[in-house]
Amino acid sequence: MQRSDMQRSEALTEADRLMTICNSCRYCEGLCAVFPAMEMRRAFTAGDLNYLANLCHSCGACYVDCQFSPPHEFNVRVPSVLAQVRHESYADYAWPRALAPLFRRNGLAIALITVLSIAAFILGFVALNDPTALFARRHGPGSFYALMPHNAMALLFGAAFLWAIVAFVNGARAFWNDIGEPASTLAQPRPLLQAVRDAASLRYLDGGGVGCYSEDERPSDNRRFYHHLTFWGFMLCFASTSVATLYHYLLHREAPYPLWDLPVVLGTLGGLGIVIGPLGLYAAKRKRDPALLDGGSRGMDVAFLAMLVLTGATGLALLLLRESSAMSALLALHLGAVFALFVTLPYGKFVHGLYRFLALIRYAKERHGDAQQTASS
Repeated sequence: MQRSDMQRSEALTEADRLMTICNSCRYCEGLCAVFPAMEMRRAFTAGDLNYLANLCHSCGACYVDCQFSPPHEFNVRVPSVLAQVRHESYADYAWPRALAPLFRRNGLAIALITVLSIAAFILGFVALNDPTALFARRHGPGSFYALMPHNAMALLFGAAFLWAIVAFVNGARAFWNDIGEPASTLAQPRPLLQAVRDAASLRYLDGGGVGCYSEDERPSDNRRFYHHLTFWGFMLCFASTSVATLYHYLLHREAPYPLWDLPVVLGTLGGLGIVIGPLGLYAAKRKRDPALLDGGSRGMDVAFLAMLVLTGATGLALLLLRESSAMSALLALHLGAVFALFVTLPYGKFVHGLYRFLALIRYAKERHGDAQQTASS
């Protein structure tokens, strides 16, 4: 367990109070997965509260429907309090944990400094070897590697990607241990497949069927739409990189590829997704009622969205101008954005997708077990 029940933060203590009230009321049990999962418990450990917080999709429906929300004296604010617990859990489960506070306080600044540092390093390396290459026009396969050799590029970004994977695995293990779930659950196909379906469809980001709440009591599906754009855009970009890797090592074809080729098509669609989606999410976040948000999480939330937009925008610009004299500068910026995205992913908003997916697996297992117990009785 990352934080013992004797060392609870104010957010965990408040979440315990709210879940106790909600467990007595149960008016919101049909809105999302949080409340049915809550009803399976009579008391809440720190791990239970972190599980419920990461199961929450922050649609805001429970706040709007609650008879005890402000100005009632019970002051029930489930979305914002669970958001605070959720963001604390990112730091609690982060690996190495010492880096989490640094990124949380200065997330955007660190990400931008990393982008500019990597870009400056690449451009400086080129200028040191051949200053005229900075503004040279290049055409055809292999032109990108005139700026930076492929092996050096693969080593640099492979190391950043490996760092992110190791951090994700350690964070996921810490979360799984904290919520008290055995490793054997991950080998059960039924809860795993149910969690995949729920995560892929963003099932609980609909406020019980009507949509999310933002600045007023009129729900909409905007957040769900922009989440889909962001997620599938990211996956398309990952697929583009994977296909390009296969092209390079198996087919011995070097980038850049023609506009009609698969890596370019996947990357273009993915780039549009990770530009439009995050911008839409940021705009929606700006419009949301502050009562639904954790104001202290803005740093890394904005940093994550900014890195996605910068990665997509520089990639699309590079595609359009790859045969111009601006290619070197754009490639350096794009590589810097990709590197910064990788190294900051484990410490910000991106990990909510990982922990939420694990929480959905546990919820699917609990619901299946509860249904079996009801049927047998």
